[in-house]
Amino acid sequence: MVLAGVGAGVVVVRRMTGRRFDNGGPREAQDRWHTVTVNRPLEEVAPDGRLPQPLEALGDAVEVQIRPAPGGRGTEVAARLREGAPVGPGGVVARASGNDPRQDLRSALRQSRQLLETGEVLRADEPPTTRRTLRGLPLDLATRRAGGEGRL
Repeated sequence: MVLAGVGAGVVVVRRMTGRRFDNGGPREAQDRWHTVTVNRPLEEVAPDGRLPQPLEALGDAVEVQIRPAPGGRGTEVAARLREGAPVGPGGVVARASGNDPRQDLRSALRQSRQLLETGEVLRADEPPTTRRTLRGLPLDLATRRAGGEGRL
C-alpha cells in the first residue's frame, strides 16, 4: 500500500514539474509545437520564404514550420522554442510574472495570423473608465496576463 502511494506521488511530481530524470539529473523538456491555421494560401503566408514580421522578430529563438492545412483550408503555421521552456517552480514564476518565452511565441503566432488575415494587429477596446479602482485591479491583472496566454 505504501509503495503504491510513493509511486503515485512520483508520477504526480513528474507531471507537475514537466521534468524527466536520466542518470539522476533533471533536464528541460522540449517545448511543444504551437500551431495556428491561417485562412490564406501558402504563397501569401511566406512569400519568398520570409516569415510574418511578428515571428521574424523572434529570430533564431524559434523553429517554424509552414504547411498546407488539411482539407485545403488555408495554411498551418507551427512554431516552437529551440531552447527548452522553464519547468517546475521556476516555470510557474516565469508564467505568473509574464517572463515565460512561450507567451511571446503564442502572442507572435496570434499577431501573425491577424496580420495575414486582416492586415493589422487587432487590439482590445479600452475600458470604459480610466480611473483605476480597487475592485478593478483583478480585472486589470487578468487582462494584462491574457495577452501572453491567449485567453482571459
